[in-house]
Amino acid sequence: MDSRIKSMAKVLAHYSLRLKENDRLIIKGNGITLPLMEAVFAEAISVGAFPTVRINEDSFTECLYKNGNQAQLEYISDIERATYESCDAMLTIWGENNTKSFTKIDPKAIQTSRRARKDLTSAFMHRIGTGTLKWCGTQFPTHASAQDAEMSLEEYETFVYEACMLHLEDPVAHWKAVSEKQDKLCMYLNEVSVLRFVAMDTDLTVEVSGRKWINCDGKENFPDGEVFTTPHKLGVNGTVRFSYPAIYEGKEVEDVKLVFHEGKIIEATATKGEAFLKSVIETDEGAARVGEIAIGTNYGIQTFSKNILFDEKIGGTFHLAIGAGFIETGGNNESAIHWDMICDMKQGGQIFADGQLIYENGQFKAGGF
Repeated sequence: MDSRIKSMAKVLAHYSLRLKENDRLIIKGNGITLPLMEAVFAEAISVGAFPTVRINEDSFTECLYKNGNQAQLEYISDIERATYESCDAMLTIWGENNTKSFTKIDPKAIQTSRRARKDLTSAFMHRIGTGTLKWCGTQFPTHASAQDAEMSLEEYETFVYEACMLHLEDPVAHWKAVSEKQDKLCMYLNEVSVLRFVAMDTDLTVEVSGRKWINCDGKENFPDGEVFTTPHKLGVNGTVRFSYPAIYEGKEVEDVKLVFHEGKIIEATATKGEAFLKSVIETDEGAARVGEIAIGTNYGIQTFSKNILFDEKIGGTFHLAIGAGFIETGGNNESAIHWDMICDMKQGGQIFADGQLIYENGQFKAGGF
């Protein structure tokens, strides 16, 4: 086994998930992610936890989307529901054989399935927000993801593991330092009432008064590097044009432009995938509103890889997610979907906090960022 996989498993088990004796851990992933699943399983056993592995190939979901009737698309098994309700910790490992397997799927099938899972998704996010579930999502490098990033597998492995800081002698020490630094930024943003984001074809005002900003330091995503909150439901106004393709359920939507009025999307366009974009926005009432506003702070990630785990962390960007919000921020937007879209700020982008310029050309003007 690649020694970096073992190192990653140690950080995930002991730092991100903070596993302890008797924790009931669910490890989820495709079969191709098995090496990391095995390594995390071994770490869980070493601390006295109770790990269970759930392997789900995308071919099963593809079959359901293509051939399932409405009742089948809406079905959620008692086993899955019980899993989400009872486990103490969950690790989701992303990594596919084919990241384009859902490209030709009817958007209505995906919409039906997602809508049926709304209550489960809300309960899952509520458990994370209240601290009753320790969850982390991470990426295992695969050929498919390497192709998306236009890298060889070896190059992509290096990209992934170095983004996780596994090349350092003490990765945990690095993430603890990130945590301390970002905590200061969150404390400042907690006192801000209104943020304004200005970039090319973008002028967006977001009300965040009284909201709590979350320090993303490698515990719920690995790698990490962002700060985020959930804006007020009616407090998003203006226009945003996303610099990078927005990817959801394996479908790629290019040049997305959204117009908001009193928190709701009133116009949505794209040069590619516009019909899919609009179908997702129509999933439910909450899908047309903002569940997250965030600023990427990981300047070690500068390559757009078509993988949101890394791309939303790119230092010098901000991202907005339509759909479900986060209870830990004070937000209350509920939806079956959560779709992150990224705007580059490195070429003249600005962020104003209560009218004061705090960020320009991808960098904070004060605070060490």
